[in-house]
Amino acid sequence: MRSVIEESAFIRGRFVTDFEQQFAAAIGVRRCVSCANGTDALYIAMRALGLGPGDEVITTAHSWISTSETITQAGGSVVFADTDQKTFTIDPVSIESKLSNRTVGIIPVHLYGQPADMEPILDIARKRGLWVIEDCAQAHLAEYRGRKVGSMGVMADILVLSGQEPGCDGRCRVPGDQR
Repeated sequence: MRSVIEESAFIRGRFVTDFEQQFAAAIGVRRCVSCANGTDALYIAMRALGLGPGDEVITTAHSWISTSETITQAGGSVVFADTDQKTFTIDPVSIESKLSNRTVGIIPVHLYGQPADMEPILDIARKRGLWVIEDCAQAHLAEYRGRKVGSMGVMADILVLSGQEPGCDGRCRVPGDQR
């Protein structure tokens, strides 16, 4: 940390590159791209996936506002699924009931260090040709059936620092390998 401060290397540079490489390796993905904050990470991911007017994205209301806000900001419509009473994450059964011909993606939120039930979520996505962006802001390095959260969807938003000082949120967008 001392070197970062002494070199005023807060944005990009070798320290950030090293962090991105190490974090990608820690969760088992090819790449990690740091962003200014989680809102940006989610927005960039959805814009990169082509989210636009008329598109619906299913997510949970049991999350920080950025999860649903960025769907709208990127041009899509939010569809809220119910929360699983045992895990407090998105309920895959509820996702099924919310699907429409306008649904293009699902954003499960891994919460309180606890992963969403990804197997049925990914099955739904595969069957319907949907993308999955994992919101891992409150569960970095958590595991689901031997895989780190953030490595199963097409992309993920991961909080890597607490405290969230202005301009120093420490979020990443990581391309996953949605299988």
